Amino acid sequence: MIKTAFAVTAFFLAAMAAAPMAEAAPCLIVTLTGTQGGPPAFNGLAGAGTLVRYGDDSNNCGAVKLQFDAGRGTNMRLSQVGVTPVQLNAIFFTHMHSDHTEGFADIMQLRWHRKGPKVDVVCSSDAVSPLGFTISCKKFVLHIGDPFIQSGEIAQRHSEDKGRLPGGPAELANVITFEPKDEPQVVWSSGDVKVSAIRSYHIAGHASYRVDTPAGGVVIGGDASNDVLAPPRATSTSDQFEKLAKGADIIVHSATHPVLGPESGLPQDNFNRQSSALDLGAMAKRVGAKYLMLTHLSPPIGDDLAGDRRVPGGPLTEAAYRKAVEMSGFTGIIVVGTDLASVRLPAK
Repeated sequence: MIKTAFAVTAFFLAAMAAAPMAEAAPCLIVTLTGTQGGPPAFNGLAGAGTLVRYGDDSNNCGAVKLQFDAGRGTNMRLSQVGVTPVQLNAIFFTHMHSDHTEGFADIMQLRWHRKGPKVDVVCSSDAVSPLGFTISCKKFVLHIGDPFIQSGEIAQRHSEDKGRLPGGPAELANVITFEPKDEPQVVWSSGDVKVSAIRSYHIAGHASYRVDTPAGGVVIGGDASNDVLAPPRATSTSDQFEKLAKGADIIVHSATHPVLGPESGLPQDNFNRQSSALDLGAMAKRVGAKYLMLTHLSPPIGDDLAGDRRVPGGPLTEAAYRKAVEMSGFTGIIVVGTDLASVRLPAK
């Protein structure tokens, strides 16, 4: 009897050893870390930013953590989903506007304070604007610690802990710049994760990004607008961005509501440099996206101001943005941006 039991046990152990272990399924989570439209502050909304996490079911999709743009309050929003600055693998900038960059100093200072490893910071190379001045992501990053150095904080905290780098948070940045092109190019990769970029238009040096993983793909437009800055234009969206977005599962994009057309009194130049929710829906339909996440909403939901001008007809609702997208014929899932709104692939 004992021999029989031993033989049966040995058989099952051998079978378990021969059978391959089930692999954890890959997954992707896209989270809006800030949805405020433009520099103003309203109702506690954080500045523009998107967190992309990739992994599998065993690590809650958290093996790779990428932050795209970092407006004010980004650290606070990251903390609400359990992500610390030290955990970020790379930070990407679409363009050098303060509402997309204000939170970067906070991220880097805390990473320095916690003695984190270097982090890749990916952005466009220096770009000269039509008016002749230079927009430089690289200089922005390399001088991010200057106020803390000038105030004496870096020296004081370094004296407390010699493990902190004496040069401050800029020493933790591995700056990777690229020249934006009219075709997608890979600008960063790690294992199964590949990030591509394409030239897009809002200000000089603007770029849009695409993240491809085995769990799916997401494209992030920043404030991309039509590639021709002055009307007449068939659409307010970018053909360049649309090229990058073909076949992606999720689109994350800044959005204005059609109520803010030129007839609303909004300065024409501002209107020309943004994409409307209606046109974004049409574009998402053309590329076959499953999800459209509207962010950087202008005007924000519930705000009676767009910049310094009154919103025609009063504050907008989530339903108003949703209706604008639905009018385009897009039948996928619409996420009207609120801070920490998330999409998971595959959905649970």
